[in-house]
Amino acid sequence: MLEISKLDVSIGSVTILRDVNMTVGERQFVGLIGRNGAGKTTLMRAIMGILPAKAGGITFLGKAVDRMPTHLRARGGIGYMPEDRRLIPTLTVEENVLVPAWAASRADAEERLARVYRMIPEVETFRARKGLQLSGGQQKLVALARALMSGTKLLLLDEPFEGVAPVLARRLAEVIAGLKAEGFSIILTESDVSHSADMLDRTYLIDRGAVTPA
Repeated sequence: MLEISKLDVSIGSVTILRDVNMTVGERQFVGLIGRNGAGKTTLMRAIMGILPAKAGGITFLGKAVDRMPTHLRARGGIGYMPEDRRLIPTLTVEENVLVPAWAASRADAEERLARVYRMIPEVETFRARKGLQLSGGQQKLVALARALMSGTKLLLLDEPFEGVAPVLARRLAEVIAGLKAEGFSIILTESDVSHSADMLDRTYLIDRGAVTPA
């Protein structure tokens, strides 16, 4: 599904990721575990194309994507849920979820939306609320729903449980665990495996930009 080889990523003059090698298989859930500042978000953004690779390569479904723009990676089936959610506060929940489909001019937007609502029915119940009216946990559910609009094959979930109340964290874990049956592959970042240990097929550790198998 995804192959990362000898990847280096810099921000300005500072090298953040060094010689990263990582593999994600079909329907495989992979954890990327490390403390804050270790480079987890940088790697997710590099996979999504938000940050360019300085060296090395990224292959998705057998095709090199490390020079491909972000919107084409999304169109190819990669969805990204950022740690800080990035919802547009003045849009409704449903409008926030539909943004990736609108950006890609997808003819199947309504079909995709119905599938998302089936997987996360809570989001449909508050679809008319504005983004600014949601709790932190609800915002995480909406951010996951938005990622599912473009991420039909691979999901990048950056700290999905961070700052979420225990009840909603458990619900998020249930939703994410259920995505394997839907055929998804997932990379999930956490500072530890307290929420995700039971669902992960493979774990990588990241420290100071270096990634090693656990």
